[in-house]
Amino acid sequence: MIFRSGVLARIRTSVGAKPGEGAVLLWATAYYFLVLCAYYVIRPIRDDMGAASGAENLAWLFSGTMVGMLLVHPLYTSLVSKLRRRAFIAWTYRFFIVNLIAFYLVFRSVNAEQAIWVGRVFFIWTSIFNLFVVSVFWSLLTDVFHPSQGKRLFGVVAVGGTIGAMLGASITTGLVGVLGPLNLMLVSAVILELAVRASHVLDRAESGMRSVEAETEAAVSPTTTNVTAADSSHEVIGGGMFDGIKHIMSSPYLMGIASLILFYTISSTFLYFQQVDVVARVFGDDRAARTRVFGAMDIAVNALTLLAQLFLTGRFIKWLGIGAALAFLPLITMIGFGVMGFVPALAVLIGFQTIRRAGNFAIQRPAREALFTVLGRSDKYKAKNFSDTFVYRLGDQVGAWSYTWMGMLGLSLSGLALSMVPLSIAWLALTIWLGRTYKAREQSPS
Repeated sequence: MIFRSGVLARIRTSVGAKPGEGAVLLWATAYYFLVLCAYYVIRPIRDDMGAASGAENLAWLFSGTMVGMLLVHPLYTSLVSKLRRRAFIAWTYRFFIVNLIAFYLVFRSVNAEQAIWVGRVFFIWTSIFNLFVVSVFWSLLTDVFHPSQGKRLFGVVAVGGTIGAMLGASITTGLVGVLGPLNLMLVSAVILELAVRASHVLDRAESGMRSVEAETEAAVSPTTTNVTAADSSHEVIGGGMFDGIKHIMSSPYLMGIASLILFYTISSTFLYFQQVDVVARVFGDDRAARTRVFGAMDIAVNALTLLAQLFLTGRFIKWLGIGAALAFLPLITMIGFGVMGFVPALAVLIGFQTIRRAGNFAIQRPAREALFTVLGRSDKYKAKNFSDTFVYRLGDQVGAWSYTWMGMLGLSLSGLALSMVPLSIAWLALTIWLGRTYKAREQSPS
């Protein structure tokens, strides 16, 4: 028993957790694992239905997703305004579970021609599902974890999501031939219900996490009054269904976070389109070669992400701060597009895309989520959800159409890449401002 306690203590110390935080950290990691596992089980099914719909229709499907986000967000915030935290999180997840079961039943009852149209609806629905379930997860974490805890532990929590995504994809790859794609929808629904149960555990953990941080702050500075052990899980947030949108429009800090997401998604879509162009020019119609390249990139991204999340993220944010963590990705993006502007080669693209994707999962995403820990509860669930869903998909649209229009104007691959350098510089400047504003809010909480 003493040996086991010593091992657990060393593990807890190695990931940056303090006494009393270990169990909550484990449940948070498991929760994220289940959420992304549930999504990645159905993601290949979504992609197949998108391909069956026709490449010429994908832009319209993305536009439909953005419209869907705008319609669903007020329904979600209405629940947030009227129900306790545990209830509206459960209602949100179980809404998507019921939808999965409904799609399963509809697909079993339609013919092949009708299935194409239902598949288009499923593609849009899955793209909404993905961002919503992840956004709700991070909203709960920013509510339960104190800002200093988020900086230390969000990188560790992200490990669960990375492993969950890998397992979800592996489940589909390994079982689709045995169960068929429709039955995998039910597998995803079961995993999502397990995520609901994990959310209930975290919902009860807030007061304990507050107490741990209060004891730590008291030990460091006996006169501090910044941290309390208050538990807000039983309080109804209240307000209106459009509070999130209104608060973003009226708060420079929230507008800055929304702009951060917009810069990221615009540049990501631009790089994705460049990837399609470069790979097509190198391999032509050789689908096997293209698949090998994409598979190798995914392996490299997952390996780098796991290593960084386990050994780098928490220390990076703790030592250099949120601002530096946020600045990492725009800096890499600026350098990467700059190099692509002069050498638009496959090797450069692969290296740039791999480092960028791993940097987002391992460093920027945990740091971005930490920005919300210094906000009020309404903004954690309403403003955050609007930024994570509608603003995110808006960036996809801006990136996709601007790339297309610039290409029509005759810009080469080099010119298209260099057009992203000014955006990256503006993004970098924004992260510096957000880092300073976050620090000021953390030191002087309202």
